[in-house]
Amino acid sequence: MTRNLTFGAGIWMFGQFIDRYATDAYGPPVSTLEAIDRAGSVGELMALDVNYPFTDPSITTAQVKEALGRNNLKAIAITPAIYSREFQSGSFTNPDPAIRKKTFELAKRAIEVAHDLDAKYVKFWPGQDGYDYPFQVDHAQIWDFAVGGIREVAEFSPETQFAIEYKTKEPRIHISFSTAARTLLGIQEMGVDNVGIVFDFGHSLFAKETPADAVQLVHKHGKLVSVEVNDNWREWDDDLAVGSIHIVETLEFLYALRRINWEAPILLDQFPFREDTANAALASIRTVRALDKLLDRLDLNALHAAHEKQDALAAQRLIQDLLIPN
Repeated sequence: MTRNLTFGAGIWMFGQFIDRYATDAYGPPVSTLEAIDRAGSVGELMALDVNYPFTDPSITTAQVKEALGRNNLKAIAITPAIYSREFQSGSFTNPDPAIRKKTFELAKRAIEVAHDLDAKYVKFWPGQDGYDYPFQVDHAQIWDFAVGGIREVAEFSPETQFAIEYKTKEPRIHISFSTAARTLLGIQEMGVDNVGIVFDFGHSLFAKETPADAVQLVHKHGKLVSVEVNDNWREWDDDLAVGSIHIVETLEFLYALRRINWEAPILLDQFPFREDTANAALASIRTVRALDKLLDRLDLNALHAAHEKQDALAAQRLIQDLLIPN
């Protein structure tokens, strides 16, 4: 079965990378417009998740739209930077009502940009929302802040699709929306129809989930808005090239995407600190295409029979025959 896979990426993949040791960065600054041009040079991408505010206050939405157009790209999402230094003590969960209000105002501006660029959704990655120490917070209170803050934004713009990208830690040691199940519970509690989940394969690994299981759970509840792929060593959000470590789990994840008939772009979320960004993107796209093509050879009847019996060795043999044939 030939599948027309399409791909996008987070714009940050083509920007400047900084960590807590190389504080002088792994390369010079990259503007939003330059990052779009870098993404365009890949030649295999059709969509970008774009951070807002842009890197320079002088950059206009019209300039971003023009840059996307000349690179044959679309904005699939706008991600407001609610994780920057200003929000170091939290965005939606910040103890200061004034900062919580700033979070709401930034979200409103991101909604306007998303509409101007015809983006599919506004993404919240509330990485500063949570806590670091025992007894630091009233857990019930910050959960109410997290749920209530996103509910308020969703109710403000009911025609806009919003999505939460969950992650278990970093930069906060404990992030409020940390797992698929916990995020689903939060969305259920919000009681709105326009909030879903951005499912990041690496975040799922990092949360000690099985990505193929978790993505189908999110889909079953009707909350799967977007899918991002990468890989890591499971102890940190390394954002490595797809399939570089967990190739069998990546294959099972792609099989799960087939099961749910996923047809939207698959987004790359990588941080190639030391690698050429375009080549890193192409490496991941090549891997996804190759693994997806392998699935065409999977004996589905035999797999279903193995599933009926929950026969681990029979299922493993089928996958081994694909990956390491005699």
